[in-house]
Amino acid sequence: MDQKVTPDVLCIIADCVVNLLQGFQDEEREFTVKDIWDSDYFNETVKDVFSKPDVHEKTAKNEYNKVIQQPLNMLAYAKILSKRKARANYYKLESKDILEFISLRERNSYDFLYLYLLKVLKDSSLLEDFEHFKENNTRHEFASLKNKFLDFILLYTKINQKTEASRIFTKVLNPYAAKNEIHGTVLGNLSTKVITFSDLRYNRINFRDKNKEKNVTRKSYSDEKRHSAVLTKYHIEKAKKIIKRMHNSSEVNDEFALGEATQVHHIFSQSEYPTIAAKLENLILLTPQQHFTRAHPNNNTHITSKDYQLICLIAKSNTIETYLAKNKEKSYIYTKEGYIYVVNTGLNQSFDNEISFKSLKNRIINIYNGVS
Repeated sequence: MDQKVTPDVLCIIADCVVNLLQGFQDEEREFTVKDIWDSDYFNETVKDVFSKPDVHEKTAKNEYNKVIQQPLNMLAYAKILSKRKARANYYKLESKDILEFISLRERNSYDFLYLYLLKVLKDSSLLEDFEHFKENNTRHEFASLKNKFLDFILLYTKINQKTEASRIFTKVLNPYAAKNEIHGTVLGNLSTKVITFSDLRYNRINFRDKNKEKNVTRKSYSDEKRHSAVLTKYHIEKAKKIIKRMHNSSEVNDEFALGEATQVHHIFSQSEYPTIAAKLENLILLTPQQHFTRAHPNNNTHITSKDYQLICLIAKSNTIETYLAKNKEKSYIYTKEGYIYVVNTGLNQSFDNEISFKSLKNRIINIYNGVS
C-alpha cells in the first residue's frame, strides 16, 4: 500500500494497462513503467484528469513515476500482475478479468481495494484491531490503533519514518472507514465526520456547489468547473471504448444494421441527462446509418427520435439480459440495477430492482405508447 493507491488513481492506471496490452500482439508480454509513461493514452488521459503538466516535462517526472509505479506494485502484491526485478521492474498480466474489473469504474476499484486491504490486514494480524476500532469509533481508540499500526510498519517494513508510516495509515484506514461508514483520519487526527467514498479520491473536486462560494476566487472556481468537465469527458470516452470492445456488431437488429458498427449512441442524451452519460447501460453500439438517420433524424444530433429511443431501450435490455445469463460468475460490466437506474432517470420512473426484464420492457413500451 502506498500514498498514490487511491480508487481513482488505481482505476486509471488499470485502464492504462488494459489499453497498453491491447496494443501488444501478445497480452502476456512484459511491460515497464516507461511503457505506460510513453503511451499517448496515458499522456492524454492523466495530464487532463489530474490537472498536471505534460508527462514528458522534467518537473512532472517524480510525481508521475509514483502515480504509475505505486498502483502497479500493489497490483503485483495482489497477484493481478507479476513483477520481475532487473534494471527496472518488469510487470506481466496474471488476472485479466480482475484487472478489467478494476479499470471499468472507480467503484469497482474501491471494492477491490477494500477486499485487498482486508486480506493484507488479516495476514498481518491487524484486522482485529481495525474491527475493534469500528465498534469503538472514538478518539482514544483511534490513537491506540494508529500507534499499533505505526509500530507494525516501522518494525516489519523498510519504512523507518513515522511521518511516512502515518501517510500509509491514512490510505489503509480511510477505505476501511468509508466502507463501514465510520470516522477515519484527516490530517493525522480522527475525522470530525464519517469518511465517504469521495474523501478517498486523490483527484478530489473541492467546489461542488452550483454557485460559487464567496471565498472562492473566480479563477479557482473556473478551474474546478473545467476540471469537472474533463473528468466527465474522460469517463464518457472510456465508457464508449468499453462498449466498442464488447460488441462486434450493432445491438439493434433492423434494416440498417448491416455494415460496421462504429457509433456509440446515448439512448438518453448526454446534455439532458448528465448523471447517466457515462453509464454503460445508457450507451448502445449502432451503425452510422442507424445513428445518423434513425437515432438522430436528418443527422441532427441535437434531436433524438423518441420512436428509435424506445427501440434502443428494448435492444439494450435484451443485450444486458443476455450478458447476465452468460456471465453469472462475473457480471461486472452490465448490471440489471444499472439499467433500471438509467430507465428511472430517463423516464422519470421508480421501478424496483426486483422487476423482471420482461415486465420492465412491457412497462417501457406502455410509457412510450401513452398507456397508463
